[in-house]
Amino acid sequence: MTEVPPSQQPFVPTGPLAAALLDGAGNVIGWSEAAESLLGHRAGDILGRPADAVLTPAGGGPPRPESGEWSGIARLRHASGHDLELGVRMCAMSDPAGRAQWLMTASAPDPGDGALRSVNRSLLDGLLSHSPIGMAVMDTSLRYVWINEALVRTSGAPDRIGRTVSAVFPAEQVAAGEAKMRRVLETGEPLIDFEYRGPILSDPTGEHMYSASFFRMEDRLGEAIGLCYLVIDVTERWKRRRRELMLSRARACGKQLDLMQTAQELSEICVPDFADLVTIDLLDSVVRGTETAACAEGALFLQHAGHKAGSGVRATALGGIGSPVVYRSSPRVARSLAAGAGILESPLDAMSSQWAQGAPGRSKLIHDHGFHSSITVPLSSGGTALGLATFMRATNGQPFSDEDLQVAEEFAFHASSALAAAHRFTQERRISLSLQRSLLPGRLGPDEAVEVAWRYFPASQEAGVGGDWVDVIPLSGARVALVVGDVVGHGVSAAAAMGRLRAAVHTLAAMDLPPDELLAHLDDFVTSLYQEQPARKDCTEGDVGLPGTIGATCLYAVYDPVARTCTIARAGHPAPVIMQPDGTTSTPDLPVSSPLGVGDTPFEAAEIPCPDGSLLAFFTDGLVDNRDQGMDEGVARLRSVLRDTDTSLEELCDAAVDALLSRPLEDDAALLLVKPTSFPSADVATWDIPDDPAAVRQARALANRQLEGWGLHELQFTTELIVSELVTNAIRYGSPPIRLRMIRHSALTCEVIDANSTSPRLRHARTTDEGGRGLFLVAQASQRWGYRYTGSGKSIWSEQDLP
Repeated sequence: MTEVPPSQQPFVPTGPLAAALLDGAGNVIGWSEAAESLLGHRAGDILGRPADAVLTPAGGGPPRPESGEWSGIARLRHASGHDLELGVRMCAMSDPAGRAQWLMTASAPDPGDGALRSVNRSLLDGLLSHSPIGMAVMDTSLRYVWINEALVRTSGAPDRIGRTVSAVFPAEQVAAGEAKMRRVLETGEPLIDFEYRGPILSDPTGEHMYSASFFRMEDRLGEAIGLCYLVIDVTERWKRRRRELMLSRARACGKQLDLMQTAQELSEICVPDFADLVTIDLLDSVVRGTETAACAEGALFLQHAGHKAGSGVRATALGGIGSPVVYRSSPRVARSLAAGAGILESPLDAMSSQWAQGAPGRSKLIHDHGFHSSITVPLSSGGTALGLATFMRATNGQPFSDEDLQVAEEFAFHASSALAAAHRFTQERRISLSLQRSLLPGRLGPDEAVEVAWRYFPASQEAGVGGDWVDVIPLSGARVALVVGDVVGHGVSAAAAMGRLRAAVHTLAAMDLPPDELLAHLDDFVTSLYQEQPARKDCTEGDVGLPGTIGATCLYAVYDPVARTCTIARAGHPAPVIMQPDGTTSTPDLPVSSPLGVGDTPFEAAEIPCPDGSLLAFFTDGLVDNRDQGMDEGVARLRSVLRDTDTSLEELCDAAVDALLSRPLEDDAALLLVKPTSFPSADVATWDIPDDPAAVRQARALANRQLEGWGLHELQFTTELIVSELVTNAIRYGSPPIRLRMIRHSALTCEVIDANSTSPRLRHARTTDEGGRGLFLVAQASQRWGYRYTGSGKSIWSEQDLP
């Protein structure tokens, strides 16, 4: 068959129309009387055979478009063996199951007048009248001129001939379709697969979906002479598509891993296509992120997690998100949740509804809106119950069926996966936050020696924990240790490594070690941790030791409010920013040492003055070094923020965070602002004590006079005992010079300082021993006591609570 391009010979089927219906494989499944008359093939001879083999044995048959239509001049083989040059039109369409079909019409081109009456009546009455596909022909005013039996069976109104669509059906129902028809008439572009809802005569209360295709009919000059449309019932296809869409949207929910947000997203999927109201209630334990208990036939405590109501449904009676839902005597609901089986209630009674028993106001909601059926399905994953999803219908006249129950249960399966992921995240986050709270200081300050404010931001927002930390540790002599550290990595593993380092720093700080010595011991601790870790091949799944300890950085500073100095040592950590009382800022030149566990560079300390009115800012690199700024630029911006001396430390912290941090964070960030204060000279007393046993009496007298001046008469007896024993030990076992110092702050501190570095040892003397009870008596009379090494010897100190 040789095809003549349509552009050369336009085809307008104004002669007798031969019509054939082809299936998706190209086989002839419909053959009109006009086709038999035109081409000579009887229906019995050609039905079921490939059209190409019979009509175009030489090949090159008319194309079968995937959508729309094709028309042109083509040669078709007559039954007698000769070829006919005919005008052919191929129109793509679908059967009720959605399978592809083509309507092929052929006619000898003739110069007819192109009127609608030239449509071959044998085509309409012979082939199409008994077609299972609803068909109609309309004039240019959209008045019906012909309909087949299938269209009448589908939508009724057999007396529509001569009437318009809007005159046959309610205008609001057909307005969209009528507008589509007029556009096809105006443009000539076919419209394929326009879907709309409507009833069917055999099921007037049911819900059916139809697919309509519109084609403009033209004369040989291309002028519109009418419209042909085909209608098929695609309800099953629509239900499958609705189900697949529901399930795919359910699978896509929960990306944010927020439990309540996921529940709300899931409730919005099914309205209005599947239900008029959807509610999701989650077990109270699931919302809290705790372990869920096995379901029993007792009271069930849930929380309302989300709902979606269709138009006209007022769901205010459901309460807000988080409102309680309690099933106290609903064994059917408990069994459903335990067994994983849904509950279908149709017809629905407002008083006996299982769903209505969960919260006040639900029965009234059912009654007021005329809900006639409901489905309640359990939400569970891996044998763990999560909650309940309930679907209600009111405006849709068709009640829920067993098929709908299956769809709801399948939806619940996929919804449960999203909720289970959010629940696991809630659990893990709760554990992580508990871990972080146990590792980070719960409260820093207030302290007499310093005023502090701090902020901490983990990079892993999902885990909520990280490896940076800050600390303020009270020391002897009214001094305070200031700590800031940064563990390599993020998340729970970094937080665990940080916890071990923080505990080690607290232990070493209790020994009153100088900052450089403390970091040296901490470096040894990190090295030993690394050596104790199992080889990677010996690790079980998820067990990778604490790699974040190697390469961790730490800064340890000791502020002395009496000397008004701060002694700082650091292990690979950024130096602090210091603001002087006059508002100038600087970064002190501190000795640089390697991070913990990395090298053998000795740690060195530096002492800097801290006059009243100064401010120290300790931080981790995540605060000042990120994608928006380098380290130097970040430190410069922090120095600029600190110059605002008219704000409180808390406000200054917030201002620094706003100026320096950008979201999302690339690294954990921590900031510790410290405003040191000195003690008034009236609260500190220091005396030089002669290296003579007789000086012990003088020391007691000096201490007594000082206590009288401070009004601490209640502590005179115990203080005399403490001073007497400490001075006696210094004279007997120490070396001059010997000094006695008393400090009144949150406690009363007594210190005896000598030049001997021998550490004291608490002994438990026997009853026959004449001595050895001095430090034992000091320990009994004090709240705390201890010793520390100084640059020239040692200091033994004791603290008593103030009355």
